[in-house]
Amino acid sequence: MAVADIDHLIGLIARLPGLGPRSARRVALALLRDPQGRLLPLARAMESTALSVTTCSVCGNLDVSDPCHICTDSSRAHDLVCVVENVGDLWALERAGAHRGVYQVLGGVLSALRGIGPDDLNVRSLFERLAKGEVREVILALGATVEGAATMFWLQERIAPFGVTVSRVAQGVPMGGTLDVLDDGTLAAALTARRPV
Repeated sequence: MAVADIDHLIGLIARLPGLGPRSARRVALALLRDPQGRLLPLARAMESTALSVTTCSVCGNLDVSDPCHICTDSSRAHDLVCVVENVGDLWALERAGAHRGVYQVLGGVLSALRGIGPDDLNVRSLFERLAKGEVREVILALGATVEGAATMFWLQERIAPFGVTVSRVAQGVPMGGTLDVLDDGTLAAALTARRPV
């Protein structure tokens, strides 16, 4: 492996969230110390995942099937939709085991500063479900940020004509916090203590 290959590997690792150049060098070194046991299995798993994972056309989750395993699970409450910002938030709620309904992954929140408007959010399939009368309640489980609050307000206005209950996560979600970094107990308490908006 040439030095340019190593630098390229470090550069790619450094692009991952939470990893800077120093952390990327440590990860690359750990992988390169055992290429047969770590690097090649990781490369194969990444390639396999890249080829098999798709975005669910119903909710926006990442899975190996479309619709995803959550949307096709008959034991879940399909009339209870939890709206989250990203797949990481969905995974956090699933890990906490607090929600037995289905999801809608927006893929972001409204942000004038970042140029994210309503057309950039994954909401079409949510409104299609609402129009079919399949939904009893929509839980807005967005981060307690200015952008999250603006998105919740925008969604409330758009959902109101459908006559369904709209609630939002309550206690336990700190201002400026995001769902994917909270512990399981806090997530469960926040979802259980939701209230109408």
